[in-house]
Amino acid sequence: MSSFKKIFDTYNWDTLEKEIYNFSGDDVALVLKKEKITLEDFKVLISPAAKPFLEQMAQRSNAITKKRFGNTIQMYIPMYLSNECQNICTYCGFSMTNKIKRRTLTDKEILTEVAHIKTLGYDHILLVTGEANKTVGVPYIKNAIALIKSHFSNISIEVQPLDQDEYETLIDAGLYAVLVYQETYHKATYKIHHPKGRKSNFDYRLDTPDRLGKAGIHKIGLGALFGLEDWRVDSFYTALHLKYLQKTYWKTKYSISFPRLRPHQGDVQPKVEMTDADLVQLICAYRLLDEDVELSMSTRESETFRNNIINLGITSISAESKTNPGGYSVEKESLEQFEISDERSTSEIRDMIQSQGYEVVWKDWDKSYFETAL
Repeated sequence: MSSFKKIFDTYNWDTLEKEIYNFSGDDVALVLKKEKITLEDFKVLISPAAKPFLEQMAQRSNAITKKRFGNTIQMYIPMYLSNECQNICTYCGFSMTNKIKRRTLTDKEILTEVAHIKTLGYDHILLVTGEANKTVGVPYIKNAIALIKSHFSNISIEVQPLDQDEYETLIDAGLYAVLVYQETYHKATYKIHHPKGRKSNFDYRLDTPDRLGKAGIHKIGLGALFGLEDWRVDSFYTALHLKYLQKTYWKTKYSISFPRLRPHQGDVQPKVEMTDADLVQLICAYRLLDEDVELSMSTRESETFRNNIINLGITSISAESKTNPGGYSVEKESLEQFEISDERSTSEIRDMIQSQGYEVVWKDWDKSYFETAL
């Protein structure tokens, strides 16, 4: 049976960290002369030694992205269905220990939210819940997909990790993509931040993309939560995970997201700071490693940063996000999962993208072609 854990266990965090921090400017210059960037080269490009080469990396990232994706940026919107959760996660506003108002949307409330979202023009939706299997388990998610699938070209979810047969059930119901972030690939740090609940099982979460690949999902989203551990080492593990999955489940598409810790109820301070320049370096390094992977940017980041990142490799962006259940039209008081930074409207984000010479894409044409071909 294929499992990323077998590869993961052959690497050592401390060894990788020393390696990444010991590269020189000469190492970076040699890598940037290559046409094909490997995982070993990726280590070099995310190292401190690569910082002086950021402009060169950015120009190359821009050229690769335009060649592969054209002058297009896809837009999507998250819809939070529930903030109920059975896990303790130190960095999340939905954590079970937080004394907050909990709510889970009813069918009627889901459709009210959808009606508002459709007025904004969206055709891509990401359904998000806390990890509360009894309240928002597979039956609830399946029902939500059935309620809304006629309104969207594709439906993605970011919920608790599930078993393979459960994913197969949701795919049959109309599920297109699943986002599942490891948060950090450092096992000891992972345990500190996930002390209780099903999410505390590091290995089960690590194997989730394998279960998704075996279930035949169309797209898998990966990522680490920057701030919990050294972002460079976590990013190497994420890239290692990506390359394994692409080779093993080659029919599936992949995306990478770049969440940094944001203020929330609980307010854990980042262990390691990731600056804006660091994040630009990482985005460019991913694009140089892989010209096909979708790189996605959420509203966690500031207006200025999101304006500037459009030209540097990002292909997917959210706007006007509400991170509390019913936040678009139903509920103004329930707690948000985290504070967003870019609070501009969908139309303002669309205008910003177009002002930089890019076309906003609302529909996934690749998915439409894929289904027609079948």
